[in-house]
Amino acid sequence: MELWEQHYLLFGGGLAVSTLVAVVPILLLLVLLVLRRPAWVAALAGLVAATVLAVGAYGMSGWRTLSAAAYGASFGLFPITWIVVWALVLYEVNAVSGKFEVIKASVSSLTTDTRMQALLIGFAFAAFLEGCAGFGTPVAVAAAMMVGLGFTPLYAASVCLLANTAPVAFGSIGVPVITLAAITGLPVMRLGAAVGRICAPVALLLPAYLVVATSGWGAAVEVWPALLTCGASFAVTQYVVSNWIGPQLTDVFSSLAAMGAMGVLLRWWTPRQVRGGVQAETGVVARRYGVGETVLAWVPYGLLVGCVLLWSYPAVQRMLQVPSVVFAWPGLHDTVMRMPPVVAVAERYPAMFVLNWLSSAGTACMVAALSSAVLSGLSARALGGVVMSVARRLVRPTVTVAAMLGMAFEMNYCGATGTLGLAFSTTGGWFPFFSPLMGWLGVFLTGSDTASNALFGSLQTVSAQRLGLDPVLIAAANSAGGVMGKMISLPTIAVAAAATEMSLPDQAKLFRFTLRHSLVLAVVTGVEVMLYALAGR
Repeated sequence: MELWEQHYLLFGGGLAVSTLVAVVPILLLLVLLVLRRPAWVAALAGLVAATVLAVGAYGMSGWRTLSAAAYGASFGLFPITWIVVWALVLYEVNAVSGKFEVIKASVSSLTTDTRMQALLIGFAFAAFLEGCAGFGTPVAVAAAMMVGLGFTPLYAASVCLLANTAPVAFGSIGVPVITLAAITGLPVMRLGAAVGRICAPVALLLPAYLVVATSGWGAAVEVWPALLTCGASFAVTQYVVSNWIGPQLTDVFSSLAAMGAMGVLLRWWTPRQVRGGVQAETGVVARRYGVGETVLAWVPYGLLVGCVLLWSYPAVQRMLQVPSVVFAWPGLHDTVMRMPPVVAVAERYPAMFVLNWLSSAGTACMVAALSSAVLSGLSARALGGVVMSVARRLVRPTVTVAAMLGMAFEMNYCGATGTLGLAFSTTGGWFPFFSPLMGWLGVFLTGSDTASNALFGSLQTVSAQRLGLDPVLIAAANSAGGVMGKMISLPTIAVAAAATEMSLPDQAKLFRFTLRHSLVLAVVTGVEVMLYALAGR
């Protein structure tokens, strides 16, 4: 198939006109969500608009455009939906077997305050899962756990999406930073250290920001010792590990430090006023379970952690990847040329689909779920019913994820994303401020900090060198700013909605809530990077 070269200026106009045209699918998507249309409707409308944009404005062939959409949709099915399915099956197995009642009692015995429970599960435990697996696993598992503990779906999803900003840049054993290093040719240790220096101050404040955003200033003031303990333990560890050990274990150590510090604090301190606890509201005293029952109830999540850690061990990962199926995506792989100035030199745009069905984090969840079903004495018939129930719940979220990623991949391969990136790179002296916003846009479009780094990493470093800026700082800003877009990417919202069985009206509320806070945190990151850039001159 003949090569097709991307171009970034449309209809003979300048960059401003081209940017206004390129942003249409995104604006349509946002408008429909703000107007409270169902997420799957908004995603399909965005996909149609991106298809028209690719063919009508950028001149990409219809076959390539449809191939790009199918490539993105397939990525939405695997690994994203694959992870969500088994994370929910794991939760449902616990619920059906009665083990989750024991888990609720054990968490409540540590603290009945929902703010503390949100920090322990939505922030610290989810960060551990992000560090080990990523790709939707922490949001799916933590949100389902919180709903089981009595949180409303909207509250649980809001907490998990806001909290998931702290660990994303170092998720999946440091894959985003490692990918960024490979794309830019910059040293991985220097990049990891720079990302840590940007992310740690935000992580320090995030527990307090989370409680203020969901419960108000008064609720935050009442628990300031816990907010300081959680934020400081996570942020200090994140800074130290990213700067002196490396990106691979940054999230793992940071989340363990936060959980440990919170556990110690809650043994000696409790809020004067308990807010929102299920037992506190109903007056019901939770049944006390023995140590043996409690340990057995937590075994499924212990299995999940064990499987995820085992899957991430390099030797095991290499063995599990042996049966993976890797193939060039038909009609797309290496048929598109990315052109300067988006990249330093013209290069083919690869499109390789990796069906790593055994080494995927979703398969680790599957092994944990099936093992838990066996240990719980669940019959094959009952397990089949659980799986079918989960599959039915995920029909619309799966359509949303597939359509959103189809739209994003069409924009990537036709050159629209490159146009938007170039618009950011023309901001001159303000580029350090806008650089994180480019990463934010990339994660919003792709749902992945890794994908955003692969998409914009090269453009960021090329622009930095032209403007006389530190390329390590600017490349790191792409990753650090990108995490703030995670909470508004439709694949992530679809995961949270599916995990909590959220109603359609609440899904619209969730997007409006996260959009506001996503923009605030992205701007804060931009200001931080700007200060680093000024200090380095």
